[in-house]
Amino acid sequence: MMPHYEIILYWSEEDAAFIAEVPELPGCAADGETYQKALQNVEIVMQEWIEVAKDLGRQIPQPRRRLISIVENKELGIGN
Repeated sequence: MMPHYEIILYWSEEDAAFIAEVPELPGCAADGETYQKALQNVEIVMQEWIEVAKDLGRQIPQPRRRLISIVENKELGIGN
């Protein structure tokens, strides 16, 4: 079973895409044309991050208690 890591989701004007980052897994992030696609993509990247860390004998960080954070953003229809 995949551990439940916090995901930060936001719109990036620079990339013209939604970005999903996993703060507990350094460098683990993905993008997508929609926030759903960004979340779908980051799930795949998280699995790959953990597999590579295991292969390299690195410690896998324990998940925090929060599961998702959405940065206030008009593109998401959230906030002012």
